[in-house]
Amino acid sequence: MTLVPSADNGRERRLPLRDAWTLAGLALVLRLSLVAWAASRFLPAEDGKYYQIVAWRIARGLGYTWLWPDGVVTYAAHYPVGYPAILGGLYTLFGPRPWLAMALNAVLGSLAVAGVYRLASSVATRRGAIMAGCIAAVHPTLLFYTPALMTEIVSASFLAVGAWIAIDAAALAGVRRAVAIVGLGLLMGIAILVRPQQVVFAPVLGWLAMRGSGSSLRLGWRRQLVGAGVVTALAVASCLPWTYRNCERMGRCMLVSANAGWNLLIGTSAEGNGAWVAVDKAGIPPKCRTVFDEAKKDVCFGDGAIERIHDAPGAWLKLMPKKLERTFDDVGTPGWYLHSSNWKLFPENYKNALGAAEVIVQRVVMLLALAAIFRIHYRRLRLRRGLVIAGAVCMCMPLAWVGILFLTAAALTLGLHLLDEPPLLLASIGLVSTAIIHAIFFGGARYAIVTMPWTIALAGCVWRRKSVG
Repeated sequence: MTLVPSADNGRERRLPLRDAWTLAGLALVLRLSLVAWAASRFLPAEDGKYYQIVAWRIARGLGYTWLWPDGVVTYAAHYPVGYPAILGGLYTLFGPRPWLAMALNAVLGSLAVAGVYRLASSVATRRGAIMAGCIAAVHPTLLFYTPALMTEIVSASFLAVGAWIAIDAAALAGVRRAVAIVGLGLLMGIAILVRPQQVVFAPVLGWLAMRGSGSSLRLGWRRQLVGAGVVTALAVASCLPWTYRNCERMGRCMLVSANAGWNLLIGTSAEGNGAWVAVDKAGIPPKCRTVFDEAKKDVCFGDGAIERIHDAPGAWLKLMPKKLERTFDDVGTPGWYLHSSNWKLFPENYKNALGAAEVIVQRVVMLLALAAIFRIHYRRLRLRRGLVIAGAVCMCMPLAWVGILFLTAAALTLGLHLLDEPPLLLASIGLVSTAIIHAIFFGGARYAIVTMPWTIALAGCVWRRKSVG
């Protein structure tokens, strides 16, 4: 049993931890069954090819380096190091077998299901928390993306587990809470090395972890600021050895990776229409054509992108709605990967069918999330419910990205009370940060996957333990 703050009163209410492990076990069985089917049939594809190669080089003691066709070996940092480094550890022990990466994704994805349950349980009834865990276990995007050697499932899982730690840390005290805070900081450090944007969530989870047990999150705010600072400091400190390596080997001090300039350049391209496009099609700035050093090229691309935006800001701004549409309206990431890996075993009609299932499930999840906000009885009730209804209408149309904006606007009507709603707080920050990042750079359905555990947890809160008055 684990203590969970009760929404009904200032005391603690016990929820059975076995629920979380049962749901995780169900999710693991489903994912490992999928891995058993996919292991020999689907080789690494798309970015997964790169992660596989780098992981094997790391496993052989060659570090994060790249062997070019002419035999030259260079240090690299284009993609974040976290995922290939984790795989490299597995490959050191067992060899470069892609099924090991799939199994890792299955285990972490299953832990994420338990994390969804724990996060939802901070507000939802047991029924609501179990429903959220079940959705996370069988969600077609989260399930069928398991065989992909990509970072999104791992990133989403680290965030979900981080939320679990933060929620449970609030019920601890003394040394046990300190250990939880340190563990949370180190976990977020790994999450940042996998996906640098995750740094946004370190202070939020640290804040949640230091709230008073069974009390308003707004009480003891000084202590919560300390928690936010400690978790963020530990997370960033965990990345500093790699940052130092970049300073020494890449000739530029980058926290994690060297692709921001590339991505910004792609995000200015009319050819991409808001989505990814090869950098040569995006239009390589003339001054960058003779720059071959990876770090310098990234800087050059970034400078070129900024010049384009400065010269034609309207064209760049006009791409933003399309980028958000690509991120929140588009689906089909698992089908895209499986089709790219083995189109004979996963043909176009399979990809389309899986995409249709994703659309249905994801829209239902978001409608439930909006319904959960609708059920919060607090100030500005009429305005909030109006925004929720507008968001629900958008979710029933090809305007999910507009519905996301209405959802976050509805959350903001709670003011400081938003701090008393962990699932809504995390879902809102996740959706807003994802929208901002990909409106600036470029969009894609896989980038919304990292927000799914938190929106699913929010959906479970449609069954609340208490409506706030």
